[in-house]
Amino acid sequence: MPGWKFLTNHALVLCIIAQHPRITAREIAETIGITEKATRNIINALEADGYVTKKREGRRTKYKIDPDMPLRDETQQDKAIGDLLGLLGWKRRQSTKKQAAMAAGDKLPGF
Repeated sequence: MPGWKFLTNHALVLCIIAQHPRITAREIAETIGITEKATRNIINALEADGYVTKKREGRRTKYKIDPDMPLRDETQQDKAIGDLLGLLGWKRRQSTKKQAAMAAGDKLPGF
């Protein structure tokens, strides 16, 4: 269905990276239907603003999302990017510290 979309290409790239942290820019581009160069530009913008970090693993890159970063829209800056990604199906991974505390039966702050 041509026309407008609810999510920008930036949001789509971020969502795909969140779900597949070892995906290539080419695979992202093919999935979304944009050029690989546009995909790389979006990834670089997301990295420059702190939403994504990249780490080389051999010949591949592993991406990591900072779920606590605020949405960029001025009217939505009180909401975290992780909340949006959660609505889109992303499952936030717990840190090993939280996993250990939950396994030991400890209560986490705020729970």
